[in-house]
Amino acid sequence: MSSTILMQKLLKVEVLGEVEYLSAWQMQKQIAEDVISGKLENTLLLLQHPSVYTAGRRTELSDRPLDNTPVIDVDRGGKITWHGIGQIVGYPIVKLKNPTDVVGFVRELENALIQVCAEFGVLAQRYCERSGVWVRDEAGDRKIAAIGLRVAKGVTMHGFALNVNPDLSAYSKIIPCGIPDAKVTSLAAELSEQITTNQVMPVLQKYICPALESLAQ
Repeated sequence: MSSTILMQKLLKVEVLGEVEYLSAWQMQKQIAEDVISGKLENTLLLLQHPSVYTAGRRTELSDRPLDNTPVIDVDRGGKITWHGIGQIVGYPIVKLKNPTDVVGFVRELENALIQVCAEFGVLAQRYCERSGVWVRDEAGDRKIAAIGLRVAKGVTMHGFALNVNPDLSAYSKIIPCGIPDAKVTSLAAELSEQITTNQVMPVLQKYICPALESLAQ
């Protein structure tokens, strides 16, 4: 696991490389405790996970894999999703100025991710009835970024996942985010060309960091 630490005005950004999901979850919990107590500044973890399925609190039994593939049950909102190499996962652990406006926090993340997609020539948008970021056209609705959060004592945990160039076949084992009539896509799939997480990472920080700083205490 490699780590790069960058300091923004109100935010420490740690670019960690590949991290096992449970290790990252434990890291989030410790950082959240320190942010709540004031020992640590607001922090954004950016990383990739080895292939793993995680289920939020609203996951239905019918959403889960039918072949007994292991699933980690977590304390975030939302339903089941997949994480894997080729997907940038962001965990903002941030003390919010307005901790009751979780919807507003989600909207800011969505807006930032939409801007990231636009910079690479992918027209993405918000979908009012569904969280996350979507590509919507005559080919159907395709989710390109997922969001699932938890807010405790005014501090956020969990976060977002942007598909850059993952193996999308991993989603075929589940009903992603519990939405049976929607597909999942990536920047590489939409552009029909090779694109790497290294190319996307600085652009992601360009838009996500100011969004988080605007919302943080």
